[in-house]
Amino acid sequence: MPNPSEHRLPFEAPIYEMETRLTEMEASYAKNRAGGENPGLAEQIRRLRRELAGLKRVIYANLEPWQTVQVSRHPQRPQTRNYIDLIFDQFLELHGDRAIGDDKAIVTGLAHLGDGKVMIVGHQKGKNLAERTACNFGCAHPEGYRKALLKMRMAAKFGLPIVSFIDTPGAYPGIAAEERGQASVIAESLMAMSQLDTPIICVIIGEGGSGGALGIGIGDRLAMLEHTYYSVISPEGCATILWKASEHAPKAAESLKMTSRDLLRFGIIDEIIPEPLGGAHRDHREAAAVLKSYLIRALGEIAAQPRGELLQRRYEKFRRMGVFVEGGHALNGPPAPVA
Repeated sequence: MPNPSEHRLPFEAPIYEMETRLTEMEASYAKNRAGGENPGLAEQIRRLRRELAGLKRVIYANLEPWQTVQVSRHPQRPQTRNYIDLIFDQFLELHGDRAIGDDKAIVTGLAHLGDGKVMIVGHQKGKNLAERTACNFGCAHPEGYRKALLKMRMAAKFGLPIVSFIDTPGAYPGIAAEERGQASVIAESLMAMSQLDTPIICVIIGEGGSGGALGIGIGDRLAMLEHTYYSVISPEGCATILWKASEHAPKAAESLKMTSRDLLRFGIIDEIIPEPLGGAHRDHREAAAVLKSYLIRALGEIAAQPRGELLQRRYEKFRRMGVFVEGGHALNGPPAPVA
C-alpha cells in the first residue's frame, strides 16, 4: 500500500497534521494499554478518527480545479498496470505496432473481467524515474496509438469488449513523433473507434489531456474518476498561450471547466466514479473495487442493447456534444430539418 505522505499536496496539510496527532495517540494507547492507564484515551482516538474522516470529506468535496489537477497527477495515484493487477484476471500483454516498435506509454492486452474476456488499452506513466523515462511520462508516440488501434481491431474481430484507461498529459510532442504521423494516427484512431462494432468503455483514471487522451477515448460509455480532469489542453499550456506565463495555470484550470463535475453537467461524460476518501492514491484496492463494479455494470448495460444499434447510439452520443451556430441560431447537436 502506498504512503501518500511522501508526496504531500499543499492543501492536505491539515489532514496530515491530524493524522500525525492520531498516530501519536494510538502509539500512546498501545504503550499504556497493558497497565490500564488513561482509559479515556480510546474515546479520544475514536473522536479524532471521526473528525479526520469529516475533514477529508470537506476538503475533497470542495477542491478547486487546480487542486483537482494536482490530485490527478499524484505520483502514487494508481495507474493502468495497478488496475490491471487489482481488477482483471489472467492478463496477457500484447506488444508492438508491426511497424516501428513497442511504445511503453500504451499498455494493451487480453484479460478476464468477471465472467467474460476483454481487451485492455491504457496509458502508463511509470512509478519511478526509470519507468517514467521509458514511458515518456505517459505521452505516447504514434506507434503507441497504432499498437492500441491494432489491438482494438482485433477485439472487434473476435467480439471482445474494449476497456480503455486514459491517463496522459497529451501525446508526445517531439519532432520524431510528428515525422512518424502523430496527428494522422490519432485522427485514424478517432475514426476507427467510432466504427468498431464492439462495446467500448473509456475511463479517465488520472489526467485526460488533449488529443493524447482522445486517441483512445471514443466509446459507448465515458466515465471519470472523481478527482481527474479532461481537457483540450493542460492548464499550463493554456496559461502559456493566453497569459504568456505558466504560473497562471490555476486561473486556466478554472476557466477550462475540465473537472468531472463540470463535464457531467455539460453532458460530456456519462458518470463520475467515486474515489476513496482522500483520493485514489490513499487506497488503491478500494479505488479498484469501485472501478471494477462500474466496469461490470456498464458492460452489462451495453451488452443488453441490440447490437444493430450500438454504432448509431455511439455516433449520436458524440454528435450531441457541444454547441454550434447555423443561420444565426445556436443549436445543440444536428440542426432540425427544414419544413
